[in-house]
Amino acid sequence: MFWGTWFTLTRSLETFPPDRFIRIGQTIIANVAFPMRILMPATLLVRLLLGVSSRKQKPAIYFFAASFIFMIIFLLITLIVEVPIDNQIKTWTPTTIPDNWTALRTTWKQFHFFRTLSSMLSFVLLAIPVYYGREAGLDTGNN
Repeated sequence: MFWGTWFTLTRSLETFPPDRFIRIGQTIIANVAFPMRILMPATLLVRLLLGVSSRKQKPAIYFFAASFIFMIIFLLITLIVEVPIDNQIKTWTPTTIPDNWTALRTTWKQFHFFRTLSSMLSFVLLAIPVYYGREAGLDTGNN
């Protein structure tokens, strides 16, 4: 979900006038808020279980642990920065948009980049031992 939003929207935020920014923002927030409440904890749980099940398989465990840490980073960015801004955007209308809305948009955009980057790093670190495991000597135990 992070990647799609970043590739399709975040890089163009400055091009939207306030009324369109509000409409798009509120639509995205409404579409992803509930699914992310399920997907994030489920993904964290699966990654944690994967790490625990591979704890004796070095160096694969280090990749899984780093992947998990990057996922925690993007979760923290989401909860500490993105969600509070989203909660403000949900209440805006074209007539009630605050004077500092462009500053909030810039902050949201910057942190969305870091959230997407940490998400991508998490995925890559997860994929390395899974995909290259046998060739690189990172056997995950599946023969």
